[in-house]
Amino acid sequence: MSFRLRAVRAFVLLVGFFLMGGVLLSAMVVFDWLVITRLVTEKAAWIEPTAVSVTFLLAVAILRGMFAFLRAGRLGPVTDAVAVTPDDQPELWEQVRAAAEVTGQRPPDELYLNAEVNAGVAEQSRLLGLLRGRRRMFLGLPLLAGLTVPQLQSVLAHEFGHYGNRDTRLGGVTTRGRQALIHTVEAFQEGGTRLHYVIGVLYVGYARMFLRITQSAARHQELAADRTAARYAGRDVTAAALRTLPVLDAAHTHYMETYAAMGSAWKALPPVGEVHGGFRRLLAARSGEQLAALRAGQRPPRPHPYDSHPPLAERIALIEGLPADDRPEQSPADPTDEPASLTLLRNADRVFAELETRTSAPEAALLRRMSWDDLTMARAVADAEEWSGPLRLAVARTLRSEADAVRETTSGETADGLLPGLEEILDAFDRGLLWMEIADRMPKPYQAARLTGQSARNFIRPRIFDGIAGLIHLRLAESGDAVPDIAWSGQPGLILPESWEKGMDDAIDAAVADTPDTAPLRTLLAEGSGSGTG
Repeated sequence: MSFRLRAVRAFVLLVGFFLMGGVLLSAMVVFDWLVITRLVTEKAAWIEPTAVSVTFLLAVAILRGMFAFLRAGRLGPVTDAVAVTPDDQPELWEQVRAAAEVTGQRPPDELYLNAEVNAGVAEQSRLLGLLRGRRRMFLGLPLLAGLTVPQLQSVLAHEFGHYGNRDTRLGGVTTRGRQALIHTVEAFQEGGTRLHYVIGVLYVGYARMFLRITQSAARHQELAADRTAARYAGRDVTAAALRTLPVLDAAHTHYMETYAAMGSAWKALPPVGEVHGGFRRLLAARSGEQLAALRAGQRPPRPHPYDSHPPLAERIALIEGLPADDRPEQSPADPTDEPASLTLLRNADRVFAELETRTSAPEAALLRRMSWDDLTMARAVADAEEWSGPLRLAVARTLRSEADAVRETTSGETADGLLPGLEEILDAFDRGLLWMEIADRMPKPYQAARLTGQSARNFIRPRIFDGIAGLIHLRLAESGDAVPDIAWSGQPGLILPESWEKGMDDAIDAAVADTPDTAPLRTLLAEGSGSGTG
């Protein structure tokens, strides 16, 4: 569909929205006039102010929706991203300008770097989005860290493809429609009266019609932007970039949950700039297969019935169906040896630190900073305490029931200084208490509480194993024989002495067997802690 036809349709949708509002307002005026002059008798005079009040509230909701429609599409201030100028980042701006030039567009007036695995464009709407206005582009630093320079060129060309199709201008009309309709529908839903509901149904129906009519054009625009990207950066590069995006998104989510938030329990943050900047280290440490594994098993999000983006598989298939170009073929797993787009930035550490400041809550300035090693050690100790806590408490209660040797607090938990240590627990195992009493005192879900015999032992055994392992980790960390390992390519934890790495699992298995044998574990405790780390 041509620009002129899309513009006409956008105007029709806009006029339709206001026409529906105008018709409803006119109907309310007529209704109020009839109530005041014809329908209300002196005995039912109370109906007049009630009817006028109801129609007044409905009219306010409709007018608010109309004004929201007119106000939508304006560019507001950006507070959660770093503005970069051509003087700050000339290499990055060079790529942006090159993509603009090759697609026949003017570069954006503003360029921002944010913390998303995404890129986007926006344009100040004027005359319902039909006249060009101030342009703004957003690029995510995680995106720059994970895409090669050619892949970034493809992404930039895709975004300028939107400009070329005048999507961002006409998108102002669509945005107005969505925001106004949602706002008006919500106002009717909050009204609470039957009349509110009846009129709200009209707006819901119009909203669905609006989304359905604009969806095909929105998807066509996405595919057209993909073709623009393929012409500029190459078919294979564009397909590889699209494959990389969901992998990067999964990796970034994993990083933020596992690494960036590691110190939340202690109100601590990683070193300055590393809240977002540490993502570079994870990407550098993991192969393409390892990164893809982070997404494996995840259920793809259910597509929204009115999503403007076609399914990713469809977009990739259409790109791969384009004629081959003269660029060299690339492997989907490891597309190129090209450097990451982040190398285009000057003083990337400073940019990450500034982004961290802009995206953090004000109270984050009061949090202490810890090195990655200190965070890893604190996390490992906390995990070990969590693993060992239920076992220590179960043993303490068992011993108390025998000789009242351990006092419990009023809350039912034993004071930390009185909880049994590893040797005491092993002594209790040697006395035959593990499967006679201790296992029964371990916490378990209600369904598992019904298990008996071997089934009960097999269910609780891994938790007892974890409890023993946690106690070992605590002892080795306290003695300095275990060192933290941030493990960018795996999971943060501890590096244990070589003897423990080789023999710990078998020794614990023996200790928690149906007939416990603590001798291997006692041997490691006596000889293994001083052997050094592997």
